[in-house]
Amino acid sequence: MAGILAETGASDRAWIDSGPDDGGWRIGAAGRWTLDAAGPASAALDAAPRPGRGAAVRLDMARVEALDTVGAYLLGRLAERLTVEGHAVAVVGLRPEHAALFGAVRDAGKAPPRPVQREHRPIVDMVVRTGETTVGAVKEALDLVGFLGLVTVTFLRLILRPSRLRLTSVLFHIEQTGLNALPILGLLSFLIGVVLAFQGADQLKRFGAELYVVNLLGISVLREIGILMTAIIVAGRSGSAFTAQIGTMKVNQEVDAIGTMGLDPVELLVVPRALALMITLPLLAFYADVMGLFGGAVMAYATLDITFGQFIRQLHSAVGINTVIAGLIKAPVFALVIAMVGCYEGLKVSGSAESVGIMTTKAVVEGIFLVIVIDAVFSVLFSFLGV
Repeated sequence: MAGILAETGASDRAWIDSGPDDGGWRIGAAGRWTLDAAGPASAALDAAPRPGRGAAVRLDMARVEALDTVGAYLLGRLAERLTVEGHAVAVVGLRPEHAALFGAVRDAGKAPPRPVQREHRPIVDMVVRTGETTVGAVKEALDLVGFLGLVTVTFLRLILRPSRLRLTSVLFHIEQTGLNALPILGLLSFLIGVVLAFQGADQLKRFGAELYVVNLLGISVLREIGILMTAIIVAGRSGSAFTAQIGTMKVNQEVDAIGTMGLDPVELLVVPRALALMITLPLLAFYADVMGLFGGAVMAYATLDITFGQFIRQLHSAVGINTVIAGLIKAPVFALVIAMVGCYEGLKVSGSAESVGIMTTKAVVEGIFLVIVIDAVFSVLFSFLGV
């Protein structure tokens, strides 16, 4: 049995003895396998006698007095090298206090497992993605229905205890969602009225029915275009703002702090926004109707020589109060949906700024989608009722 000493000082020694043993090969490590003895210990390992080809090797660490990361690495590298050379290596005698470190160092040196290459099947993958998307959409719809129930219960509780309603917050959001939206909403509604009047006049000229552009404009704007365009603009403007505001509070753990103080986040954050939007959206829709008709009247005067007096008389004869009500009655429903989706996605934000952006985009898409779907339901309902 050959022994090799790696010595750096009186108290820092690392021993290696190597030789045949019981038909196999034994390598014994002894002493202090620490950073101080790393250089000589590495040289001792390289100089130790090698076992014969295919011999079973026992790495005996019973006499190791101290072991740190460097020593564990050197001994683990020895075991790995012998394994690669075709030897069956068994580590024996490892003290319990050294076992965890030695195992962690050996595992750290191993290459991560290669991912299993899955066969690429486009049709199957498409079906899987479709199924996952469908399940996610159904789950999202159920969660939204549950959130609507929670908001409704909170509304009813505030009706019974109106003193808990924060009027200052409601007025603030009325200003943010209503008054501040007038410029952009008015401009877009005016331009839409101009476009509708121009396109309608271009088609009706062929039949000599230019005056009926007023009928076309009045019914389309008052019944559908005005409220739908208002809801879409508000969903992109105020719905996204609700998600971003509440999402930022969620990231900063302000929502958790509200709950910790014994306050209801739905009552404090959701209800004022929803109530404010339900008040402002009908007013914004009426304002959009007026601006759309005004834009159409300007275009009719510029291209068809229809005076404003003729426009108003024809509009009065073509449009009844039911048409105006049919458009405005949708506004509170659209407002509740937009506010609910915006606040719901804001409360779903996780702890990152990226999540705020993702949920804001999702809130706008879901809000506009639900507005259009509900508008289609209203159209079918009004047709069934003969409105």
